[in-house]
Order: sequence, then structure tokens, then C-alpha cells
Amino acid sequence: MKTSDFDYDLPPELIAQAPLADRAGSRMLVVNRATGQIQHDHFRNLGTHLRPGDLLVLNDTKVIPARIWSSDPVRELLLIENLGNGRWSALVKPLKKAKRGSVLKFADDVQALVETETDFGGRVLQFTGDLTAFLAAHGAAPLPPYIKRSAPDAGDLERYQTVFARQPGAVAAPTAGLHFTSELLRQLDNSGVAHAFLTLHVGIGTFRPVKTENLEEHKMHAERFSIPAATVEAMSGASRVIAVGTTVVRALESLRELRAGDGQTNLFIRPPFQFRYVDALLTNFHLPRSTLLMLVCAFASRELVLRAYEEAVRERYRFFSYGDCMLVL
Repeated sequence: MKTSDFDYDLPPELIAQAPLADRAGSRMLVVNRATGQIQHDHFRNLGTHLRPGDLLVLNDTKVIPARIWSSDPVRELLLIENLGNGRWSALVKPLKKAKRGSVLKFADDVQALVETETDFGGRVLQFTGDLTAFLAAHGAAPLPPYIKRSAPDAGDLERYQTVFARQPGAVAAPTAGLHFTSELLRQLDNSGVAHAFLTLHVGIGTFRPVKTENLEEHKMHAERFSIPAATVEAMSGASRVIAVGTTVVRALESLRELRAGDGQTNLFIRPPFQFRYVDALLTNFHLPRSTLLMLVCAFASRELVLRAYEEAVRERYRFFSYGDCMLVL
């Protein structure tokens, strides 16, 4: 298959620019893989499509305020991955002026030395000083570029975050989880639908665009994940495993055998693909020609998914990170 096989027409006004006041108020397109049926519903009714014994697997990564600006010289950075010992990979604007050996000053006690280039067109920087404190005081939510604002709102640091986020490290939200409220999770628990967590720190591998027409030539950037023993145990006893988001799918399907532990994944899921652990998928609507859309097409067939997207466009669903969602059963 080619990258162009995963294109679709999206009116720009359907790209959600802000979240709904009610997390659970999003619309939900329900797609049945067996019958091809497409149904319209709302996320707050998720439990009516699940049954006792089902297990929701959620990504509990926490988005860090990864967008920062240096003061001397003035540069915009999007931190991508913590490499340890004060070293980070990052996207820098303007890139051409972030030359190897140059120093970026952020505060009196925080600066960064540009060390080298990365394989994704960024830079590796060595920070000195208390970067964590600087991010807390001056960092902004790393909203995706299709959200057109001069700057993130103060509320984005809370709203571009799941209610169960607890492991700092992501530079993009696992957006399928944004619809959940603590109350809805309690209701599902009481109805026999349990939930468990894993952690995949969302980085550039998730949202990096596909720039090649031949899918075999696209290389995913590795992202770190951790799967607890309690999640493995819960999955072993579940009647169905419902992955909440494509990041959960990638973490689970990277395993050769179901086991707890830490790892990295650069798995590029596209048709055809044999899924071993995931029985259903809750996901947002994704960009045309993206690896995320390709993953959903691998799970439910390209023809059915693109037909569902056409239906969502026709019915004026809200798209992308702050938009509506789709449940694929």
C-alpha cells in the first residue's frame, strides 16, 4: 500500500480548536468490524457498548509542558525525549540557527548546549540548571500545530491531559483518554468493566508525518513503554481487551509474549497486520496519511475505516486531539 491510499478530504472547520467543557460529552462513532455497521452515539454511553468482563487498557503517561523559549538568543523548542543526565532531544525553531556548539540561555541558572543533530531533524541539547523547575514555571502545553492559536491557553495544561495521567514524560497527549472522567471510570467499574494501565511516553514517533509514498521506507522513532504485572494479570483474565488509544495498541502489540516489563517500540502497524492482544479499540479521528490512521485501518480494514471517516465528515464530527472519538468493536 501507498501513503496516498490513506488520504481523505477534511474540511478545515472540522478540526477541533478547543476541548468541550464536558470531557464525556464528545460524540462517538461506533464501528462494528464483523457487520460493517456504523452507529452514532455519545461517549458518555460507552458502557452500553461494553459488557462485564471487558478490560479497558489506558495509557497513564503525563504530558509535560514541553514547549519552551530561550531568551538569548530567542528560540522556540519542543522537547521530545529525555535522554538522561540533562540531555534532551528537541525540535528547534529556527532550526538552521541552532548550530552545534551554540548555547541557548533560558534563565540565569538554566542554559543548553547544542550537541548534535537527531535523526528526525532536531537537536540534542545538554541542559544545565533546574530544567524541571523552569518547565513548571515557564513551559507551555505542547499543542499540535493544527490547533491555531498564538499561544496555548492556561487551561490547556489541565485539559490536554487525561484525568488518570501520573507518569510524566509525554510531549503529546494520548488523546483517546481525554474523554474519560473519574466518575465514568467508577461507573464502568461498578458495571463489571475494569480498567488497567500501561505507560507509553508519546513522542515524535506517534505524530511524525509520513514523507514517503512507499510505506516500507518510513521509519518510526522509538518510544518508551512500561507494562505493569497487574495489567498483564488483568488482561489474562479479561473477556475482551479494549485498547484506549493507538499508543496502547503499539505497546501491547510490540510484545512477543504477554509479560510485564519496560521496553521501546518503533512498531509501524499498517495493513496487513495480525493483532494478538487487542480485541477492540477506542480512538480519536486522525490526520490523513498518518501512521495513526494506518493503524486503525489495519485493525478494521481500510475500506471500512475510510467509509466511517466519510460518515463522520458528513455528520460534522469534530476531528483530531480535542475532537470526537470512534469505538471499533
